[in-house]
Parts: sequence; C-alpha cells; structure tokens
Amino acid sequence: MPELLKQHDLLFKNESYRIIGAAMEVHKELKNGFLEPVYQEALEKELKLQNIPFERESLIHIYYKGEKLDKYYKADFVCYNEIIIELKALSDLTSAHESQLINYLKATNKKLGVLINFGKTSLQYKRIINTFH
Repeated sequence: MPELLKQHDLLFKNESYRIIGAAMEVHKELKNGFLEPVYQEALEKELKLQNIPFERESLIHIYYKGEKLDKYYKADFVCYNEIIIELKALSDLTSAHESQLINYLKATNKKLGVLINFGKTSLQYKRIINTFH
C-alpha cells in the first residue's frame, strides 16, 4: 500500500527540483529580456543536456460532458510524463497565469504544474498542485 504524502513532503520533489535547476541554468546563461520562444528553445536544449524526459508543446485536449472538444491547449512542456511546465517571460505574473496552468492540470488530471517566469532579474517559479482530481 503506498504511503500517504506527509504535509511537508513535496509532490515529485526530485523531478521538480531537476526541472527548476534546468530553468535556473537557462536563466543564468541568458538572463531576462528575451521573448518566451527563446527560453522555450533554450530550456528544451537544457532538458536534453540534463537527461530530463520531456515532451514539448504537448496537446491538452478539453472534454465537455465526456465529449472531446475541437479546441485544445498546448502545454509548453510535460516532463516525466507527469509535470506540466508553463513558461512566461513577463515583468509580473498574475492570477490569470496561474489559472491557465490550473486549467491544464484539470484537463489532463495531472497532479503537478510548474509556472516558470524568465522575465525578472531572478528566475521566478511556482509549483501548483491539482486539487481538483
């Protein structure tokens, strides 16, 4: 029987630590000031260098009452087949950016998302847990 997560335990702790470390490496190299696609491409290269399994621009299908809609989202990355990564390059993150990632988590029933913002002088990131499953 699997152990229950204790309150102080982090979901996918090691995996998210490695992902955030890769993002920090990209930010250290490029700093802030580029557009999001530059960071996407650089993070893809860094994930490969660090042997972190990922899928880039993974399609997220949306269902309504059990029926798949024609509209879909694209997650920037899905790492370890479990963690949705959403990248931004903005001066400030808002609750709308968090809501976007929460919707991705709900649509896929994944348990963890990481919102990463390269737009500040220090890398900004936030782990978001899916509480809707």
